[in-house]
Amino acid sequence: MKAIQVSFDERLLLKLDADEEVRRDGRSAVLRRAVELYLAHRRERRVAAAYRSAYGGLGADSDLAGWEDEGIWPDA
Repeated sequence: MKAIQVSFDERLLLKLDADEEVRRDGRSAVLRRAVELYLAHRRERRVAAAYRSAYGGLGADSDLAGWEDEGIWPDA
């Protein structure tokens, strides 16, 4: 791992340090998890935007309309 320097507003740092997960696991571990979640969320938003861009015009009036009830589902 590589150590980095990050600046925090003192009020935010106090809130962070008061968190039980931070006290248990440490700032670095919690911040690493937070960054992973942030990056995953950003990726999901990019993928969703790409789908909307590619398929955004498809809706009830698309070429697929009316086929919703044509699937055959096995009895459970």
